[in-house]
Amino acid sequence: MRVAILHDYLNQFGGAERVLLALLEIFPNADLYTLLYDDKKTFGFFRKNIKKTSFLDIPLVRRKHRAFIPLMPFAARLLKVDEDYDLVISSTAGYAKGFNVIHRRSDSNPFHVSYCHSPLRYAWEIDYLKNLEISPWPFHKSVFHPVAKIFRRWDKRMSRNVNLFIANSRHIADKVRSYYGRDSLVIYPPVDTDVFYPEPTAPRKDYYLMAGRLLYYKGFDLGIKAFNKLKKPLKVVGAGPEIQKLRELADPDYIEFIPFLGDEELRRTYSDAKALVFPQIEDFGLVAAEAVSCGTPVIAYNQGGGREIVKHRETGFLFDEQSVEALIEAIRDFEGISFDRARIARAAKIFSKEHFKEEIGRVLKENGCEI
Repeated sequence: MRVAILHDYLNQFGGAERVLLALLEIFPNADLYTLLYDDKKTFGFFRKNIKKTSFLDIPLVRRKHRAFIPLMPFAARLLKVDEDYDLVISSTAGYAKGFNVIHRRSDSNPFHVSYCHSPLRYAWEIDYLKNLEISPWPFHKSVFHPVAKIFRRWDKRMSRNVNLFIANSRHIADKVRSYYGRDSLVIYPPVDTDVFYPEPTAPRKDYYLMAGRLLYYKGFDLGIKAFNKLKKPLKVVGAGPEIQKLRELADPDYIEFIPFLGDEELRRTYSDAKALVFPQIEDFGLVAAEAVSCGTPVIAYNQGGGREIVKHRETGFLFDEQSVEALIEAIRDFEGISFDRARIARAAKIFSKEHFKEEIGRVLKENGCEI
């Protein structure tokens, strides 16, 4: 069976890229199509599978891809997937399901499965643009609202290319139903449990943790304000455009910034933490799944992917209002509860890479695609 895997763009280390790694473990000989590829900013493993990239795959765009977001739907339609494949899998938050699949055989079209990380965000959620460094395209709702309508129509039209949607969470499945009028299966993204696993005898250290890309919607400011007031230690692991604002906000007596950790160091940091603090609305939330896989409880806002990862008072603590005061109250309540590290890790098995690969294989087999 000939397989093509389509991915939006490859210039970062994130949850979508780890999904792609797992798909390539299932289909090691698949051809990979993507808008752009920068091996300095993502996994070099992808290089051997790359078949074709778009006209946007030039140094300027690789460095500042968000500045070229308005061009990406057009680049997607111009990127031809023009060999005869039996199965096409798009791993996408908007663009890859719109790549131009051209089937030369008249007897059948390839079966297209779309693993949806999110519908095209800036088409459906205009405030998402505030999160992007999209200069020279300044954010003004009055300008982007009519533009977003155009891309909304494009995104919905491209959804018709898909035979089967798989959503990365129930939260995203609801959006797929609302925006595209399509049902989807839910298969959670994979955590590499060879890397992220519990150490039952390791003592907790006296700090809390936040981790991820430092973007405005991730709630790092909310966490920092809460720990400034609580006068408790918080480690912030990650880099991103909000770093300077967050440093200015943080009390250095309590808040420590760590720009980057390798997987082994990150596992130890998860394992040693009292809890991961997760105050944002996420499509899924890979860092939260990694934390519980290490047996570390998560204090999460009770919306989006967080509410699917955390079982209240069993694998963490959920709070209902996205505010500093509500987070402080949640942390204080959390500290009165005893959590079992092994029990938390057992509950996280649904997020393992093995489970992901088994579920993908099962779904494809049920739809006539033999691996």
